[in-house]
Amino acid sequence: MRGLRRCLRAGCLGGLALCVCLPLSVRAQDAEPEAPEEEAPPAPEPEPPRGLSPPRIVASTPPRYPAGRISEGLHPSVVLIVTLDESGGVVDSAVEHSADAEFDAAAQEAVRSWTFAPATRDGQPIASRIRVAVHFELPAFDVATPADGGTSVEAGHPGPHGEHSHGAEPSPPVEAPPPEEAPPEPAAPVEPAEPEEPAEPEEELGVTAAVERELRDAERGASSFDVERDLLSIAPHQDGADLMLAVPGVFVARAEGLAVGQRIQLRGFDADHGQDIELSVGGLPVNLPSHIHGQGYSDLGFLIPEVVHRVRATEGVSDPRQGDFAVAGSVGFELGVDDAHRGWRIESGYGLYDTFRQLVMWAPEGERTETFGAVQYQHTGGFGQRRSGDAASAIIQVGARSGSWRLRGLGILYGARADLAGVVRVDDVEAGRVGFYDAYAQPTAQAQNALSGRFMAGFFGDYRGRGDDTGAFRIWLGADTFRLQENFTGFVQRSRTLADTAGRGDLIEQRNQTYSAGVSGRYRTEAWRPWDWAGARLEVGLDGRLDFVDQAQNLLAMPRNQTWDTRVDASIVASNVSLWGDVEITATEHVTLHVGVRSALLLYEIDDRLGNFVPLVRPRDGFIMGFRRSAGGVTVGPRASAEVRPTEWLKLRASYGEGYRSPQARTLDDGEAAPFTTVRSADLGAIFEHERLLRVAVSGFWTELSDDIAFEPREGRLERIGASRRLGAVLYAQARPLDWLLGSLSVTYVDAELLEPPPPSADDPQPAFVPGQNLPYVAPVVIRADVGVHGTLAEDVLDQRLTGRIGIGYSFLSPRPLPFGGMADPVNLFDASAGLGWGPVDLGVSFYNLFDTRWAASEFLFASNWDPTGIPSRVPARHLSAGSPFTFMVTLGVSP
Repeated sequence: MRGLRRCLRAGCLGGLALCVCLPLSVRAQDAEPEAPEEEAPPAPEPEPPRGLSPPRIVASTPPRYPAGRISEGLHPSVVLIVTLDESGGVVDSAVEHSADAEFDAAAQEAVRSWTFAPATRDGQPIASRIRVAVHFELPAFDVATPADGGTSVEAGHPGPHGEHSHGAEPSPPVEAPPPEEAPPEPAAPVEPAEPEEPAEPEEELGVTAAVERELRDAERGASSFDVERDLLSIAPHQDGADLMLAVPGVFVARAEGLAVGQRIQLRGFDADHGQDIELSVGGLPVNLPSHIHGQGYSDLGFLIPEVVHRVRATEGVSDPRQGDFAVAGSVGFELGVDDAHRGWRIESGYGLYDTFRQLVMWAPEGERTETFGAVQYQHTGGFGQRRSGDAASAIIQVGARSGSWRLRGLGILYGARADLAGVVRVDDVEAGRVGFYDAYAQPTAQAQNALSGRFMAGFFGDYRGRGDDTGAFRIWLGADTFRLQENFTGFVQRSRTLADTAGRGDLIEQRNQTYSAGVSGRYRTEAWRPWDWAGARLEVGLDGRLDFVDQAQNLLAMPRNQTWDTRVDASIVASNVSLWGDVEITATEHVTLHVGVRSALLLYEIDDRLGNFVPLVRPRDGFIMGFRRSAGGVTVGPRASAEVRPTEWLKLRASYGEGYRSPQARTLDDGEAAPFTTVRSADLGAIFEHERLLRVAVSGFWTELSDDIAFEPREGRLERIGASRRLGAVLYAQARPLDWLLGSLSVTYVDAELLEPPPPSADDPQPAFVPGQNLPYVAPVVIRADVGVHGTLAEDVLDQRLTGRIGIGYSFLSPRPLPFGGMADPVNLFDASAGLGWGPVDLGVSFYNLFDTRWAASEFLFASNWDPTGIPSRVPARHLSAGSPFTFMVTLGVSP
């Protein structure tokens, strides 16, 4: 290690270039203490000229520990000579001290992806050449998956005054060299990038960095994607849920209003408000079981885009950690603020339709990446009629370390209320009876609104043993309240409670309150390696949650919200206990296999206060209204995946899994074995990756669902429609041809078919669905493209650097099938943003729906009647909820 010790001791400086050593050091708890040894005083070291500051790390990707080498227990170091340009970009790297070819390549690959703040002379950026000592740790804390989220990678470095960013612990002192090596001879200076007469030395330059690599491979199948912050920030986003647009196959829209969950589509699933996607934020589960508005209901309105560090998506079912609602897949939002954005941030934005947003964010400098607090407030007057709303949210997260544990606490608070426009009939719009962006004038249409509130809190711990074994735990609490008034059908409903009462307006009132608590834990063993070329390890885990749900649904009439019919009045206690296991098998450095299983036990107690309902209670009735019952069920599903790496730049992946969606508790009979919706999913694909320049993923998928669901407008909630099958393909490409240019493109095609719809009945003699038809509301083709440029416009404008950025996002949905053979119109949306940064001030403008396309955020086909004096028609008609027209917002941000 003579070369490493020499690098750690020596810095060199010449002309415009600067030579600095950046060791990535062993954590203190992983190194055995050594007795101090006598050492001769080191030779005087070169000092930097006056006015010179060294480069520093802004963002650092963990080095990739070579596959198949973990069980060897090596901690090698590779010393690189890295050349940086005036912007801090990595121009070149060369190995000065080698470990072996695999570790050398991994070190160079990692350093090429790092972002540096350039060295400066008298405040002006200069080219520099630095020594970087990359020290490989055994894989440490495991990655946060969609099931338990969280920040997965630590990276840090001291700034010019020695403070540590990215939350990394200070590196322990470098061990003293043995007597025969002390004192070490000074390192030979690295040649300057641009020779110049050096100034007088003043102080010693030293920079350290610490990186911990995630242990557990999050990418199991061919359709697993990590979308990093640089890509997430290209296009403008109206809320945090819009970040999912960068995930292949996803389309997101707020169809109902500010206080109602987003409508989400993912590779052939119209997940509506999230029932087919397992969503988590910072490790906290978002989906709500047995919700009145839809099973697995999710509202991401609380999410603040600026604190999302990464979006991690697993499309399909391949990981044993994926639990309830992971039907189309899982999406996890990891929270954190990187070094470049730490400190105070105050941002105000104002735009069309009296739209206002205020953000206050604090990420203490020198603290861990996951430590921050953020508060946002939003107000909008709304485009068109009845779309005004207010929302506020706060997210606080704190990270710390204690011995072998990494600890994290997270709290989220959210509240919103909004007026709703509801839907309008397309034939009424075409005839001029109502505007495209308007609401019907009837009182029950003008009374549509929604309120939502949520609190979530969690405490997380990640453990790393002295070997490469790891563990984790999670404890969380949640409370949610939801109230909705919405009219889809006008005047067609009849009261089931009051005799001869109808036509008072179909204003549905839905109320839901949920109180939840959950725990989870997992442990992963050290690797067992019977042969040098093969190894295995076992991981086991437990998840549990308990939900107390109280819900109701009524029909209201004006004035003063008179209740003229009751449809639901129930309380539910639901418990879910899941066990899972996973075996990882490595065969040479080219093959990795995962074989696992997940099982779940779900128990329900239901107090249906309207059960055994008789429309008109008669004196001779022999029972009192109500139906109290209990039910339960068990589900078991295998999960498996395989990865073959024939070359360094090519990965071949295949996966298969069986997942589930829990049932709506109110549909269960007493003692009934809970009819889980079973999903079977398979993926096959390839990933090509060339450093940071290009990543291309191509995959095909097949998914079969035992019991699908779709939106039922007459009841304002999701209902069963039978078994379904999806067959499709995904193309995803991400390119960074230049340091200042980044882009991505995804194309998803799916053929979604309904296999066994409900048969005709007396209540529904002409059902909306027939066998073999394409699934309603599902777009066969979804395209997303993002392109962004950023860079320095001027080095010195009033003593500050002037930077600029431009970003464009494009979304396309092909025509979507509707019930009764209808088709919805295609969607083409362009969003764009531009901004200037000058020192601590940032000015930006965001444009949404740049070409003012008239589009429907949601579109349905059903029978309705909006004339209270007319005879209701049973002929289905197209209805839509308008998407936002062109709008823009100007923002001014200050980072004191």
